[in-house]
Amino acid sequence: MELWLLLILLGLITYFIVKRSVASITRTPVWLLWLVMMTPALVWSGWTLAYGEDTPMPPALVVGPFVVCPLLYWLLIQWGRRVPKEPLTQGTETTAQTSAEKKTAPSSGEESIARPISKQEETDLRNCFPWGVYYLQNVEYRPQAVLCRGKLRTNPELAYQTVRENIEAEFGDRFFVIFQESLNGKPFFALVPNPQAQAKAGRSTEPVTRPALALGLLLITLLTTAVRGIEFAGASVKQLESDPAVLLQGLPYAVALMAILSIHELGHYLAAMCYKMRTTLPYFIPVPFFLGTFGAFIQMRSPVPNRKALFDVGIAGPLAGFLVTLPLLIWGLAHSSVVPLSNASGLFNFESLNPRFSFLLTLLSKWALGSQLTPEMAIHLHPIAVAGYIGLVVTALNLMPVGQLDGGHIVHAMFGQRTGATIGQITRLLVLVLTLKEPDFLVWAIILLFMPVADEPALNDVSELDNWRDLWGFLALVILVSIVLPPPGSITGLLNI
Repeated sequence: MELWLLLILLGLITYFIVKRSVASITRTPVWLLWLVMMTPALVWSGWTLAYGEDTPMPPALVVGPFVVCPLLYWLLIQWGRRVPKEPLTQGTETTAQTSAEKKTAPSSGEESIARPISKQEETDLRNCFPWGVYYLQNVEYRPQAVLCRGKLRTNPELAYQTVRENIEAEFGDRFFVIFQESLNGKPFFALVPNPQAQAKAGRSTEPVTRPALALGLLLITLLTTAVRGIEFAGASVKQLESDPAVLLQGLPYAVALMAILSIHELGHYLAAMCYKMRTTLPYFIPVPFFLGTFGAFIQMRSPVPNRKALFDVGIAGPLAGFLVTLPLLIWGLAHSSVVPLSNASGLFNFESLNPRFSFLLTLLSKWALGSQLTPEMAIHLHPIAVAGYIGLVVTALNLMPVGQLDGGHIVHAMFGQRTGATIGQITRLLVLVLTLKEPDFLVWAIILLFMPVADEPALNDVSELDNWRDLWGFLALVILVSIVLPPPGSITGLLNI
């Protein structure tokens, strides 16, 4: 049953990843791309169901899907790739654009007939770039953007602030002013249309916050997690039919898990509010199976102003959730019991959890259980320990430095967009290698493998972080490593665990 639940969860996540990342750039049906992405998981799950977990899988069946499916996935995208339809004028080809430029405008490669600004406005635009701040050399037109290239003559933060203020004084809120780096490392400005300006001109917009919806989803999720918590408490859901009071036994798990997820999303929300970013309230996703919820999320409805804001919003959620997770997990472990270690013990067996896959979890388990936890023992988790353990897993998954995960935002803000994408590629490979030692990480590896590694740029994506933020970012990566890597043999021997 757990295998089917994991497949359903993985299938839903995979579908949304495909639809969001590539549906707009290819005519290949989303369902076909989804099926290719899910093939490795379906093949391995089918083998497990047919032959059992104890029967080793043939090496060709292990490696083959990882080699064939990504290649087939790429070929299908290229086969159905959409061709830009914007009219082009005669002209010479421009130099290769970075992925950041491609996000601000379609890659036409030549100047478009449709000019976003007039000749007079171009003259006014050039006057917005003081030569002592940013020496403007040429203006290039794209169907949905104006690219301004030149030489930076002062620090990036002052240059962006000066140019943005000048453009806003001349054009109002007509454009978003984006400051990024090209492939050769030279900063350039891009002006893209501001959809919020159109809304102010008379178009109705969807309200950003929906308190009634957020509260309703929270209450429903509290109910579904409480129902799941009944089983973690050792009771049966069938008892609810005759005795509704049994639901109270599921509340410790439900309240603890909801507190962790709520504080995580509240951290993101409050950090975004500090930078006056338009964002939704946290929305929970209730489900009547698995853990009772697929988590919670917020949506940003305005661009991130700079890399400092990207860092602060990205790191606020995992750190806030982690600070709540630690005391709940320690208390839950202290009230858990030990059971003999067996072949059934693993990462997702809450009745027989083997904590030795994680350095941090090993230390916390030994601290909470003391001499009860020996090398021959696993842990039967208390319901609050289950919630704390899930909080630890959620923290680690969010801190993965890949794409639009919180960790992806953090490394992007620390090292820049291109280096952040490179770190994401390396991380996906390392997690894949980690599955050779810990097969339960396979679900993570599949999710990360097909997740886009490029994070959306901030408006000012050139200015770097200060030393304190770099230190906090390093701490976040240390937390991630301490959760996903096992303890050294010397530590387990010293602790007798």
